Amino acid sequence: MCEANAYLVEAEQGETLFMESVDTIEPFENGLKLTDIFGRQKFIKASIANVSLLHHRIMLNTPEKG
Repeated sequence: MCEANAYLVEAEQGETLFMESVDTIEPFENGLKLTDIFGRQKFIKASIANVSLLHHRIMLNTPEKG
């Protein structure tokens, strides 16, 4: 299996798990649509910071609040 876990990267809190077993990532409106291996979907206003296929990690940046 090649799915990965998606994490939010936040300056103050570090990395926070957002979704496990992500199968697909698609652009959606002002962010991303993530779908896991069971067909569950999550939507987030974020951009991809980086992806490590070797470590099965997707790092997401969210817009800064302020």
